[in-house]
Amino acid sequence: MCRDWAISIRRACGALNFDRSTYHYTSRRADQAGLERRIREICETRVCYGYRRVHVLLEREGWGTNIKRTYRIYRDLGLQLRNKTPKRRVKAKLREDRQKAVGPNDVWAMDFVHDQLATGKKLRVLTVVDTFSRYVPVLDPRHSYRGEDVVQTLERVCRQVGYPKTIRVDQGTEFVSRDLDLWAYAKGVILDFSRPGKPTDNAFIEAFNGRFRAECLNQHWFLTLADAREKMEDWRRDYNEVRPHGAIGNKVPIALMNSGGATSPPP
Repeated sequence: MCRDWAISIRRACGALNFDRSTYHYTSRRADQAGLERRIREICETRVCYGYRRVHVLLEREGWGTNIKRTYRIYRDLGLQLRNKTPKRRVKAKLREDRQKAVGPNDVWAMDFVHDQLATGKKLRVLTVVDTFSRYVPVLDPRHSYRGEDVVQTLERVCRQVGYPKTIRVDQGTEFVSRDLDLWAYAKGVILDFSRPGKPTDNAFIEAFNGRFRAECLNQHWFLTLADAREKMEDWRRDYNEVRPHGAIGNKVPIALMNSGGATSPPP
């Protein structure tokens, strides 16, 4: 209007009933292109992370942004995750005699996850998680498992991180085997078996297996067994030492597992 009608800004703002301070206002908002780029980079490499976990990583890197700004950018970039978890209409009743873990190596949970190589050959992965710290001492993929293989893996890991007081397992043939029973008796470990058909009795490992499948198994092709071991070990270390966990105050499991801050033991 000022250019077309050759009038002053004062007259133009008066005619439009427009405040001149608004016309002269200059935004003080800092350029957020770098923050947007970093959020996108995190979500490209960690495709299962929501905005809360992304915000924790940004805080660690010293970006100094609040969670509302992180959410706004996350939403504007179209990075929202769709939650496909079905609603549970039946309450699961846990066993009354179970005690909550009060420290590292108090209670472990153990199970198997099934996958396959790019060639179609089957894989079975032994998964173990500490229910107190959420620390994962081992992910051990093999083509097949027997009771003695479970004992061999547990013995190797326990020599590095210590023996648990209790291990929660299901009624699988490898877990009810004589080999595992003798090992547990010799080491003073209690095998806490879930009730048949009650996976909620071992909910910690079921929840972990879901994250393991979403964040690792579904994100990679495994060409060989050695390739699978390498990629799973990389993910395990990231899970133990980098990934924030909401259940333990967005800390990393290794911080609760040992006060010295040592890295995860080698495979």
